[in-house]
Amino acid sequence: MVKRSVGVEEELLLVSADGGEPQAVSGAVLASADEAEELEKELQREQVETGTRPRTEMVDLAVEVRRWRGAASQRARAVGAEVAALATSPLPVDPSLSPGDRYRRMVEEYGLTAQEQLTCGCHVHVGVESDEEGVAVLDRIRPWLAPLLAMSANSPFWQGEDSGYASYRNRVWGRWPSAGPVEAFGSAEAYHERVRTMIATGALLDEGMVYFDARLARNYPTVEVRVADVCLDARDTVLVAALTRGLVETAARAWREGEPPAAVDVGLLRLAAWRAGRSGISGDLVHPETFEPAPARAVVEALVEHVRPALSDAGDLSLVEEGVAELFRRGSGADAQRAVWEESAGNLGAVVAEAVRRTVA
Repeated sequence: MVKRSVGVEEELLLVSADGGEPQAVSGAVLASADEAEELEKELQREQVETGTRPRTEMVDLAVEVRRWRGAASQRARAVGAEVAALATSPLPVDPSLSPGDRYRRMVEEYGLTAQEQLTCGCHVHVGVESDEEGVAVLDRIRPWLAPLLAMSANSPFWQGEDSGYASYRNRVWGRWPSAGPVEAFGSAEAYHERVRTMIATGALLDEGMVYFDARLARNYPTVEVRVADVCLDARDTVLVAALTRGLVETAARAWREGEPPAAVDVGLLRLAAWRAGRSGISGDLVHPETFEPAPARAVVEALVEHVRPALSDAGDLSLVEEGVAELFRRGSGADAQRAVWEESAGNLGAVVAEAVRRTVA
């Protein structure tokens, strides 16, 4: 078996070194970065994006994730800031738009949706052989994306308040017109026609604004799964990446064997995503096979079982089983943030300080 390549993009929050408030210093951070460092700007100046190279071994991917987190941290510290793997800012913030005509047009067209959009996600790219295989994968992984969101949930706070959600980023991100789950496409031709039709409505500026939970990447021969929060712990990033590759390989095998995708209504997928964002791994989720409530651990174990042959063939099964056990033992990023908040009597600065430490731990 030839292992599929995997790459990860992580959006990181730039915060002050003392109080933890978001800092609009991405320009200075990027200006100081070496050309070899995979750091890029994002919509707001309070964030920066890292990206790994494509890897086939999860141990190598783990090294790269930590390396680029470390590089981002070093560059941020050089300008008096820190990086935090937080999917939303715990402390109040009025985001500052990054320079560029496209970003300016986004604010003009989408108003507060763009102005308030300071969220940090994790995007996993998995190699596919063709657009046809890629769309077959997209059609078959749809029910299993919500558990990935639950596992990565790392955004309980919004503008200084507890949102009541494990992933409030998912709710904020869902304000974009094309964001969220989509129906099955059936073919690459139908996928591309859908994208062309969406852009032709004028509601999207360009193809880059096709914000499906999973899509064909524009610039790489990959499926890009975009549903996850940026993970507080780098180990969880690798866990999500391994499970995503397992989902892609499992779906591709089913397609080659002539198995049709599950006929799941988009409305049910939206409900499952809402529940995943609300509960994280601390409550019930919507089971991807029965679409009934089930404990989060049972749902995640069902996901592992669904992709077990692919994980085993890739040599990832032990990593995933150990990673899942560890995740439920210590909790998600959202659980960790709330624990610090409670222990510090509501000190959100302490939440950010702990996140800074764990980002590069």
